[in-house]
Amino acid sequence: MGDPRKKRKKYETPRHPWRKDQIDVELRLIGEYGLRNKRELWRYKTMLSQIRGIARSLLAKGESERVKAEKEYLQKLSRIGVLPGEASIDDVLDLDIKGLLERRLQTIVYRGGLSRSVHQARQLISHGHIAIGNRVVSIPSYLVQKAEEPAIKYSPHSALSKVDHPVRKASVARAAGAAKARRAPGEVEEEAAA
Repeated sequence: MGDPRKKRKKYETPRHPWRKDQIDVELRLIGEYGLRNKRELWRYKTMLSQIRGIARSLLAKGESERVKAEKEYLQKLSRIGVLPGEASIDDVLDLDIKGLLERRLQTIVYRGGLSRSVHQARQLISHGHIAIGNRVVSIPSYLVQKAEEPAIKYSPHSALSKVDHPVRKASVARAAGAAKARRAPGEVEEEAAA
């Protein structure tokens, strides 16, 4: 099996790395999700390929053994948050890379309004300012499960846990602006008149 201390690649590189359309798509995803480099993106592409491969192998099995294995696999993917609870095995084959990238801690911290940008979210996480429950997580690529998502907050030992911290004030203002933009235009006019 090999030496456990030996580092192995967790990704597969593209077959044609210099195609312009592929490079453009990769760079857009790296910018949108604040990834460090293409290797991080390739790791999620490989993970998605493995998820789809397991689904295809489940479809090839006989009906009796497939039902139980399929149910367990779908529960695992819904627990991670990649699939909704009532998904089928065909939905697994329809997954794309954005489904996995949306489950990263870095993306969830940004979408939750705890940071101003995905890059700041990465910095806050790696410096130990973000916690899930009582556990400080310093890995931006950590895949957050659905049950853990409401427990994401600033670390109690961090300076950001104070409400009057400048970074926190800016994040609250950004979240309030985003909430105001999501509301209907009539509601905003009523608030201004009041």
